[in-house]
Amino acid sequence: MSDTTIKIPKKLIEVALPLDAINFASAAEKQPGIGAHPRGLHLWWARRPLATARAVIFSQLVNDPGYERYLGRGVNKEKAQQERERLFRIIEKLVLWKNSNNQEILAEAQQEIWRSWRETCALNKEHPQAKELFDPAKLPSFHDPFAGGGAIPLEAQRLGLESYASDLNPVAVAINKAMIEIPSRFSGQKPVGPRVVADQDGNLIEDWSGSKGLAEDVRRYGSWVQEEAAKRIGTLYPLIEITAEMAIGRPDLTPLIGKSLTVLTWIWARTVKSPNPAFSHVDVPLVSTFILANKGDKHVFVDPIIEGDQYHFKVRIGKASGHLENGTKLARGANFKCLLSGSPIEPEYIKYQGLAGRIDSRLMAIVAEGVRGRVYLSPTSVHEKAAAQAVPKWRPETSLPTDPRNFWTVSYGLTKFGDLFSRRQLVALNTFSDLILAASEKCRDDAKMGGNSDDGISLEAGGQGATAYSQAVAVYLGFALDRLVDYGSTIATWKPSGEQVMQTFKRQSIPMTWDYPESNLLGIKAICWSKAVEYAAENLLATAPVKAASKGFAFLADAQSQSVSNMKIVSTDPPYYDNIGYADLSDFFYVWLRKSLGFVFPQLFSETAVPKKEELVANPY
Repeated sequence: MSDTTIKIPKKLIEVALPLDAINFASAAEKQPGIGAHPRGLHLWWARRPLATARAVIFSQLVNDPGYERYLGRGVNKEKAQQERERLFRIIEKLVLWKNSNNQEILAEAQQEIWRSWRETCALNKEHPQAKELFDPAKLPSFHDPFAGGGAIPLEAQRLGLESYASDLNPVAVAINKAMIEIPSRFSGQKPVGPRVVADQDGNLIEDWSGSKGLAEDVRRYGSWVQEEAAKRIGTLYPLIEITAEMAIGRPDLTPLIGKSLTVLTWIWARTVKSPNPAFSHVDVPLVSTFILANKGDKHVFVDPIIEGDQYHFKVRIGKASGHLENGTKLARGANFKCLLSGSPIEPEYIKYQGLAGRIDSRLMAIVAEGVRGRVYLSPTSVHEKAAAQAVPKWRPETSLPTDPRNFWTVSYGLTKFGDLFSRRQLVALNTFSDLILAASEKCRDDAKMGGNSDDGISLEAGGQGATAYSQAVAVYLGFALDRLVDYGSTIATWKPSGEQVMQTFKRQSIPMTWDYPESNLLGIKAICWSKAVEYAAENLLATAPVKAASKGFAFLADAQSQSVSNMKIVSTDPPYYDNIGYADLSDFFYVWLRKSLGFVFPQLFSETAVPKKEELVANPY
């Protein structure tokens, strides 16, 4: 009678690991300046470092050299330790980010996984289900039922396992599809789009291995979207001409007189009616700082000029007086003073004005692209009118949750996701979203005209032809849009020390902001569509291996009721109950993904797919 007991050798992770090397590599991976990285495809909260995931999966799959002791056999301790040290050296190389796609190192790691798997199969060859469970010719598949940002499924795939990812959150599922499913399905695909004008005279290297062709089409159709968007909404983003009058007292502007500059950012201040009866007809600014730049020797600030019962903003070069550093703030939170009278503006008053719909905004400064860097300019009526003429046809009407721990805007009247964007931001994001569908249709037609077959099956249904491929390109364009959503809301902030726009999600919450930057989303530098597309393409290449990866699949599934885990290796990082409000926070992106990629993932982004908070936190384990 055959033995029904499954014999599993003790794994390396149960005995010892080179923790210092793993910790060092994991910390280094989080440092700025690392370059393109899978995490850059789309924001997700509490992502695991890839180095950690790679080391854990490897050590979970590789047998400890002293496993014979587990089977009741003798073992040479010295020899076993020498073998562990050899495995440690593999891990030490494997966890380095620069080696993420090093085929030689990956092959060495995969060889060890295969060796351990075949040892396990040999130990269980008499098991009655050996044929199904212990096939020495095929590694078992892998599943992470709480896939989240996708680090664990991606690294399992990189180590040679067929990888499955599932999550109850549709945004997380879309991220995992973009990381493990789409790149493996279209590996080696040549680009189908026409070369952009800038590349037509160059010598492109015709190497379309891995996801290079897919990334190139993301760039090409992203460029087409840029051109079409400029035709539709270009008037909302005017140039700014430097006049002799603007240059008075500004020697930095003298060489630019007569030139028309591209605006990078408009900086606005929210306003409320003054609580002082003498000035109750005036919208006074709520400003956290009047400092625009304090980077190195460069100092720029906004000088509020008061003239009777009115005021205007003047941008000046040099160090600001101390009282300007804190803007009109009196203390932490929503404590301000009236610019005209000095009267306190208390939080409850601002909340009352906000809930009544009386918080407005006023242009405070303009940041333009000069010959040698950023140029700061005073606001003009032309640019105020350009923003005022924006009339969005659609805005996300989904209500923000009543959760003062993570969502701070609701009590100030910003109660819906659409309220977190200016009218011009909404128009631009709507335009890009609509053009993603048009770009996908153009990509499909170009692919068919170029001789690519089309099975007519969608990406969501598992298609591999022109229809599915064109939708795959759209996914990464949709992720580029979400990058603009993150940096292009009125919750974004301006960082004077870096002269840069900081994203909405600097933390795991949506705070209330008072002065905010509005980027030129049609520009060619800083926060704009063209840079977001390039960012998406580069991070796609950093995600996908050079060689064709093992297949990957991502599903929308409740971990408590799914059956994906059957007959698979399971490794996961479970959620942290409601420590992070994944469901509510991700709705910030969900409302835009549903609009831009609903045609790609109609089941994923249907009404019934919207995650309910109680479902996510009721029984997280």
